Amino acid sequence: MESQHILSILQQIEDGTLDARTAYEQLKISPFEDLGYAKVDHHRRIRQGAQEVIYGAGKTAEQLEGIITSMLSNQAVNILITKLSEENAACLAERFPFTYDKLSRIGIVARREELTASGTIVIATGGTSDIPIAEEAALTAEVLGNRVTRLYDVGVAGIHRLLSHVDVISQATVIVAVAGMEGALASVIGGLSDCPVIAVPTSVGYGSNFQGLSALLSMLNSCASGVSVVNIDNGFGAGYLASMINHIGGNEQ
Repeated sequence: MESQHILSILQQIEDGTLDARTAYEQLKISPFEDLGYAKVDHHRRIRQGAQEVIYGAGKTAEQLEGIITSMLSNQAVNILITKLSEENAACLAERFPFTYDKLSRIGIVARREELTASGTIVIATGGTSDIPIAEEAALTAEVLGNRVTRLYDVGVAGIHRLLSHVDVISQATVIVAVAGMEGALASVIGGLSDCPVIAVPTSVGYGSNFQGLSALLSMLNSCASGVSVVNIDNGFGAGYLASMINHIGGNEQ
């Protein structure tokens, strides 16, 4: 059905009844493959600049296999799977060229190393316990073609650790600040840098942090300009947004 639709558009261009710009707009919202349990969006890269990412939580290994097979049949590489369980990762490793990072719960099918932006994304964490979410952001950004520098365990309880990396902060194109507890890291980095800062609150902390709500509210109320906030534990969202920022303005190599 998809091939017939594309052929029809091409025929209209050949006949002169459809101009190239209109055809492009039609193709942007065109094919997806309906697997019953999922509708795989094969043209997301055309619309958004990056292909569909698979959210792994709540999906069976069989469902994941079907989606991946569909994407591979359309020449996809660097297929990113977030929040993937070890059990499902082991199943996928038997079927596909596959890498899995247990810490971040990120799986990557048909990984291809490529750098498509000249800037640098800095990923910083308040503490070691925030690293799993930070690695989700870092691996997402790397798969999307970005250079990533990691600054881990540089929280405000020992602020000299962060200040020793001011040179790295000053050279970043965008910074992702990952922190739980009171979430102060984002504001401090925001006050030191001249680039966008993406704050990621984590659910790390004691009881009154309300599973990350305290960090989320602190980050939303940051007095530093240029700080935006994603949802609690959403390392993927931060890494994806950081990649979009890093690719703005003809930044491709």
